[in-house]
Amino acid sequence: MKYKCKIIKRDAQSVLAVRTTSSAQNLPVALGKNYGAIMQYLGQLNEQTSGPPFVAYYNMDMQNLDIDIGIPVAKKIADKDEIKASEIPAGKYASCLYIGPYSGMAPTYELLAKFVEDKGYESTGIAYELYLDDPSVVPPEKLQTQILFPLK
Repeated sequence: MKYKCKIIKRDAQSVLAVRTTSSAQNLPVALGKNYGAIMQYLGQLNEQTSGPPFVAYYNMDMQNLDIDIGIPVAKKIADKDEIKASEIPAGKYASCLYIGPYSGMAPTYELLAKFVEDKGYESTGIAYELYLDDPSVVPPEKLQTQILFPLK
């Protein structure tokens, strides 16, 4: 499948997120636990999400990923325990929409990195995955994930 990469501008997005570490193998458990905790907190506050859940990757060490697991919200919300108010910063991003199972994303990362280099930009080293579909409802081959690299 052909993927179209592009440069986009994003406004700052308020989020609630949990900073943690996980192996790639244990990532589904970490995501389920932390998305559940954030959604429970939002429910207690009678607040809604304002965008798709995401993971921010601060490294790509598959044995010890340094990540933020988060959900966008409409306004800044107070911290609660390990759940922290944060934001996805405004700025230019390289973006590519991946369609397929999460396990097959690596070539799209390579494509996006080459696109950034070819366009003369430099990535900050952080990668965001925005999960546009619910994997409990959508079959793996149809899952849509927006991959974003913030640019310097």
